[in-house]
Amino acid sequence: MADTRDSASFMETLVGLCKRRGFIFPSSEIYGGINGFFDYGPLGAEMRRNIKDAWWRDFVQRRDDVVGLDSTIIHHPSTWKASGHVDNFTDPLVDCKVSKQRFRADQLFFAPVVVEGETIGYVSDLESEDTAASLHAKAEELKRKKAARGTLAPLAIRDFTEAPAEAIPLIPSPATGEPGSLTPPRSFNMMFQTYVGALRDDSAVAYLRPETAQGIFINFRNVVDTGRVKVPFGIAQVGKAFRNEINPRNFIFRSREFEQMEIEYFIPPDEDAWPRHHREWIDACMDWFLSIGLPREMLGEDLHPKEKLAHYARACTDITFRYPFGVQELQGIAARGDYDLRQHQEHSGRSMEYFDESRKSKYIPHVIEPSVGVDRIFLALLTAAYAEEEVEGETRVVLRFSPRIAPVKVAVFPLVKNKPELVEAARGLYDRIRRRYPAFWDTSGAIGRRYRRMDEIGTPFCVTYDFDSLENGSFTVRHRDSMKQERMDEKDLLALLAEAVY
Repeated sequence: MADTRDSASFMETLVGLCKRRGFIFPSSEIYGGINGFFDYGPLGAEMRRNIKDAWWRDFVQRRDDVVGLDSTIIHHPSTWKASGHVDNFTDPLVDCKVSKQRFRADQLFFAPVVVEGETIGYVSDLESEDTAASLHAKAEELKRKKAARGTLAPLAIRDFTEAPAEAIPLIPSPATGEPGSLTPPRSFNMMFQTYVGALRDDSAVAYLRPETAQGIFINFRNVVDTGRVKVPFGIAQVGKAFRNEINPRNFIFRSREFEQMEIEYFIPPDEDAWPRHHREWIDACMDWFLSIGLPREMLGEDLHPKEKLAHYARACTDITFRYPFGVQELQGIAARGDYDLRQHQEHSGRSMEYFDESRKSKYIPHVIEPSVGVDRIFLALLTAAYAEEEVEGETRVVLRFSPRIAPVKVAVFPLVKNKPELVEAARGLYDRIRRRYPAFWDTSGAIGRRYRRMDEIGTPFCVTYDFDSLENGSFTVRHRDSMKQERMDEKDLLALLAEAVY
């Protein structure tokens, strides 16, 4: 059937599947939920762990030049002053005074509606894959309402951060459709503030970390002094981060609590070093996405223009993915220079210099930073894996996850459940398999129906234990993607799983 991955309806299908099959639930749902927060159910928790384990195995355990770290969620508040987050980690916020809704100004788009050289009003809408088309339709509607005669000029679409002060009262709110209620943009710090200790004054203010990177930078000296590492080397971390997003949206793509997998890769300050290392990390990250099942045709690269880089950055390239709501950033790989270590050296008074024995000199290393969100990978994998196809007159829903990522690796079915000796032998096989791999036991319904249930959660292999199995120890293994079935014994099955999963 036709591929409809680039549609709002497909996104609704994914969200429904996640709720129905226990991948993801809205957080605090029994109390009406809380926007921007999600809970991962039994299958989602397994898959999320698989993503993190695969990343850690490939980028830490299987490399000689990367070590791991697990830092606290709350750092000394001076960390965030030094890093610039207290002063600069902001989004432009716009309020609608009528609806009381809040929007990110850079995600709110507007355009003057010009007919025969005369501006007859403004249109606005929130960012989506159809923003331009939506604004054009609204402009045509405004032209009809105003009974304006003549040709509608092409729309000059800009985001609200570029709105002239005199135009703001004339731009309609996307919540009400009426002008006059939007406030000018103002800075909104996205860090969650809390207090440490019994006091509730300025001396006790702390923040939930908005990124995991600073925990690496403030531990740089500890790792160098204890880890027997030599530049170039990386420090990796997986952990929760928190951002008080103005407008969390697109399911788990942009949420207020999320999990990051980051590496700070420290390199010499040579001018010719960072382009080579930057390119190597882009290629390594792209290869890793392919290894966990993301198709190459849905991935891309987006090089940030120089005028949009942070003042300290040499370059930044995003690996993008084609989500149902459009092509968006999946991972960022930035060349950050020595900004972070230098800032912490200045604010803490502790040296962040590295003594390079081969050069007999000291320097503050520069950094390449590959940073990716677990939740964005999760959504990309769901998007790529979902398929519907006709099988024997019925629609088969299947998630074609890589076996490395699939939450359940193998399901075991006794052919019938009313033969105790068959069930007992099949259960013994299941118990031995699940010592090594996440497995599922199912005795309910016809074999075909059991296959369909496993297809819908992405289980790559299903084992059916039948009466011949009691005689010779072999059983039928059914492959999810091809639906091919073959006989094998336990030794062959374990070899198949080891090859597929690791």
